[in-house]
Amino acid sequence: MSAPDSSLPSRLSRLLPDLAPWRSSRDFRLLFFQGVVTFFASAMAMIALPLQIKELTDSPLAVGVMGAVELVPLVVFGLYGGALADALDRRRLILLTEAGLGVLAAVLLVNALLPDPLLWPLYVVAAGVSALAGLQRPALDSMMARIVPHDQQTAAAALNALRYQIGAIAGPALAGLVVAYAGYGAAYGVTAVGFVVSVALCTRLSPAPPVGGAERPALRGIAEGARYAWSRPVLLGTYAVDLAAMFFAFPNTLFPFLADELDAVWALGLMYSAGAIGGLAIGLTSGWTSRVRRHGLLVIFGAGVWGVAIAAAGWFSQIGLVLVCLAVAGAGDMLSGLGRATIWNQTIPEELRGRLAGIEVLSYSVGPQLGQVRAGTVAGWTGTRSAFWSGGLMCVAAVAMLTAMLPKLVTYDADTDEDALRRREAKRAALEPAPAEQ
Repeated sequence: MSAPDSSLPSRLSRLLPDLAPWRSSRDFRLLFFQGVVTFFASAMAMIALPLQIKELTDSPLAVGVMGAVELVPLVVFGLYGGALADALDRRRLILLTEAGLGVLAAVLLVNALLPDPLLWPLYVVAAGVSALAGLQRPALDSMMARIVPHDQQTAAAALNALRYQIGAIAGPALAGLVVAYAGYGAAYGVTAVGFVVSVALCTRLSPAPPVGGAERPALRGIAEGARYAWSRPVLLGTYAVDLAAMFFAFPNTLFPFLADELDAVWALGLMYSAGAIGGLAIGLTSGWTSRVRRHGLLVIFGAGVWGVAIAAAGWFSQIGLVLVCLAVAGAGDMLSGLGRATIWNQTIPEELRGRLAGIEVLSYSVGPQLGQVRAGTVAGWTGTRSAFWSGGLMCVAAVAMLTAMLPKLVTYDADTDEDALRRREAKRAALEPAPAEQ
């Protein structure tokens, strides 16, 4: 037997993203491309909408109201979308919501082409987009557990996150150029065309019907999903750690004020993109994560790095060091996200996957929103930089407390966890051909 290759090129190649999900699943490739198209198309509207509201009203409050308009539909329809994802064909749900988003983009385009664009359709569309995104996201998230082999879930999460990080850096920059040089109509036109392409890709996905005798979507079904999550300390830990990290250490709303204090207004855009750059660095070197089995530790370590880095960003007064800290925070968030996604997809039963994905929508939407409120309130009392470092330290303390309270999250091992083994066997049984009749 030949000795394993330990040369430097071989060791470096192990850091490259694991492309196994790309090679093994046609549906994963389709959803990957669909996600790229949708992200860049959505970035146009994401940049154009608040700018157009600002132009029409010249009011910061009017722009801020859009966030409140979006939050409630996302939470409500995210939970209901989870129930729908367990009761309907997930491919059909994704296709219909994607088509609905395309219709809303067309409404924005028509309004932008009016001699005097109206304000109220912008809020209506923002709420509609949030509602459709809430309905769609659980179906999209729960598809990963079905179309990607059990042992490739971390690699799939890394590839999806890599796609997101690239989009988060390039999408807004491209959208800003389109809005600045071609106007709102062009931006919304690109958005509408993007959704047409996305719908075409979604039509090629394999059907994803519900498992077994699925019940009609109802509050009872949503409550069943919540009870399941509550009964699983590992799952509960992933939600709690994420909520704690975002509540205590999500100070994005303070970036303009920090840039002013550091006399570095020129770096404001870099502050917003630094986290994505840090996440991209992890994504480009994520090959090693496919060999991780203790994903609970990955969740905890990543959240701890996030908190320490945010605290350091508030402590340093040199803009270069602040940007490095924000990039490190993004890297930590990426690691924690990979651990959470892997645990979710490796342990949650297929018949509950949609409803639990709906709870995930609640987890990652409420945390950042409340975190920005906390950051703004603390900054008003004690100052901008203290809001950063105090929040980061409280994040670390909260993660440490949760680690002590939920030891099963720390000891989670994909090779020995009962839920993970049960899910693996169920997926293996589903893939085995039925015995031929005699």
